[in-house]
Amino acid sequence: MVISLSPLEILVGLGVLVVVVLVWRSSVRRAKRIATAARESAKLATLSGRVALAGAVFGGVQWVLIAYSANTYLLVGALGIPDLLAGLVLARALTVTTVDGASGSRGRRGGGRR
Repeated sequence: MVISLSPLEILVGLGVLVVVVLVWRSSVRRAKRIATAARESAKLATLSGRVALAGAVFGGVQWVLIAYSANTYLLVGALGIPDLLAGLVLARALTVTTVDGASGSRGRRGGGRR
């Protein structure tokens, strides 16, 4: 059995093969981007839950101490210590210590895509 193909048919076949490979590569990249976005949103959701829980605990303790205590030092401590903790958390959150970027995740130094 002999298969005879014209040069045009060979070029069309190679073109189709190149298109299939390019579509496959782009779909893999898109899937990676979607997975990264899902991880980032999950981090944000768990962080929001922890913040809400901590706020509820601090608020409940403060409410109990204000409602049932006549000690001034205890009242100042109940209102001041959470403020100091909140200031510490804000200072850490607003201080940039690392820069996460696409080039750093690939392990190359400097520059972007080439």
